[in-house]
Amino acid sequence: MGELIELFPSPDKADLLCQLENLRAQLDELDAREPENMDSEEYEQWGDTHEELEDRIDEILDLLDEL
Repeated sequence: MGELIELFPSPDKADLLCQLENLRAQLDELDAREPENMDSEEYEQWGDTHEELEDRIDEILDLLDEL
């Protein structure tokens, strides 16, 4: 079959660190806007976004560990 072609090149360490810094800044901004009412729809949406950002940060940390 020949050589395996890499369709999506692996990000380099500098790119991953930049993404990590951006995500952490977004998380800090989100934390500063945490709704007070934990029983509100707004808080639920905030929590979902918070969890998504944390998951993305964890994924990048895992990728950095693999380098």
